[in-house]
Amino acid sequence: MASRVRVLGGLALVLALAACGKPNGASAPEQPANPTEPASAPAPMTDAQKKALLAELPAAYQGANIENGEARFAVCRACHTTVEGGQDMTGPNLWGVFGRKAGSKADFNYSDDMKNSGWTWDAARIDQWITNPRAMLAGTKMTFIGMPNPQDRIDLIGYLKVATSPAPAEGAGAAASNAAANATGQ
Repeated sequence: MASRVRVLGGLALVLALAACGKPNGASAPEQPANPTEPASAPAPMTDAQKKALLAELPAAYQGANIENGEARFAVCRACHTTVEGGQDMTGPNLWGVFGRKAGSKADFNYSDDMKNSGWTWDAARIDQWITNPRAMLAGTKMTFIGMPNPQDRIDLIGYLKVATSPAPAEGAGAAASNAAANATGQ
């Protein structure tokens, strides 16, 4: 009897998870077996390329621990993908999120409040958002309760910058580091 209950419980979980991720009630296009991976994954970024992307962020985020950020993203992964061309799930795919107008990704059913927010996603806005989404936008559809730890948010934002951006050209890291040092007067 106990095994039958476990089987039925597992089946219910699979069915519930299968119901997620169909934005706008439309059937989703065929996706890779793992929706967080594109059909042919690009070559992994070098440490220099990751540093170059982090250097594009405000100084407070440039020291982000990308590994911790990726671990913090585990909570987000239930609703979001990060790769170019990745599937929209309960939440939109986040590829190219930095610099994108909030609520503007085509073919995703955002709340009216999000569409009308007038925001553009940058590190500071994402930081505010993931602290407590409902405090920023009461009418959001996002159910995430927030991430109170400031270092975890910094690390998550660093991870998102790397995971949702195209790889910069090799050697861009040195140029970006020099530009950042010049901007801070070092």
